[in-house]
Amino acid sequence: MARFFPIRFIPETTNIQFMKYRWVWFSLSLALTLATFALFFTKGLTLGIDFSGGILMDVRTPAAVGDLTPVRQAMDAGKFGEVSLQTFGDDRELLIRITADENADQAAIVEKVKGIVGGVYGEGVEFRQIDYVGPTVGRELIRGGTIATLLTFAAILLYVWFRFEWQFGVGGIIALLHDAILTLGFYLVTGYDFSLTSVAAIMTIVGYSINDSVVIYDRIRENMRKYKKMPLDELINLSINETLSRTVMTAGTTLLAALSLALFGGEVLESFSWAMFFGVMAGTYSSIYISAPILIFFPVRPAEEQEAAPARA
Repeated sequence: MARFFPIRFIPETTNIQFMKYRWVWFSLSLALTLATFALFFTKGLTLGIDFSGGILMDVRTPAAVGDLTPVRQAMDAGKFGEVSLQTFGDDRELLIRITADENADQAAIVEKVKGIVGGVYGEGVEFRQIDYVGPTVGRELIRGGTIATLLTFAAILLYVWFRFEWQFGVGGIIALLHDAILTLGFYLVTGYDFSLTSVAAIMTIVGYSINDSVVIYDRIRENMRKYKKMPLDELINLSINETLSRTVMTAGTTLLAALSLALFGGEVLESFSWAMFFGVMAGTYSSIYISAPILIFFPVRPAEEQEAAPARA
């Protein structure tokens, strides 16, 4: 009978010295975090219609949308505010976003857009949905998204605290803040609209990252019981190496799914998918190089064990 051997992308046993260059990774993360803050205060996020307010129109044309240049030129000639055009679904779907001033005449803008789109595509244009988000609603959504994010971080901190110890909770939260900030940096660099979908992407990345960190934390706690005299840096190295295959395989499959959505999911899912792709890489990096190594600065062992097995600087 034929025997099947599983394909292994990572050897069962590895001995990578993750802790040896921890200061290099800490410095890199700090530099990227500071760069994100600098971009945030100088450039700022490109807020989507959810947060900035404006008009959103879902249009179905009688024929293929084709080149958007005629519509874009006509919209520019009409002297609207900031206009975003994108196709989605099949080749007859068009999404129009207009950033409108709070005092703008919404009805007049909508009628003008209808005339422009009808003039380009002729009769049979169907305006399937027209939504308006006022700046006041946008500010409320920003506040609500911020509160939801902070509550998520607090809940994760409590979960990790009660499951392990407070030191693990602090390490996990530092890693999650790192992931969230770098994902904001991704939006700042790429210029993608930051909307409620972006908040959902950050929440998903945070959930993925803490799951990865908890797996490593669980192995660290298990090894602390087995190797009470092993120096903490060696123990953390051992734990990361023992879970490395699982970490890489999980990250790899998730990255493939996100990449598929980014390449073939259409423009509507493009920013979300690329943010997920970047965030999963950041989350995998932080679970290995941030959340686990940072434990070396906390008293994770009882005092007598700390004296018996000190961590090397």
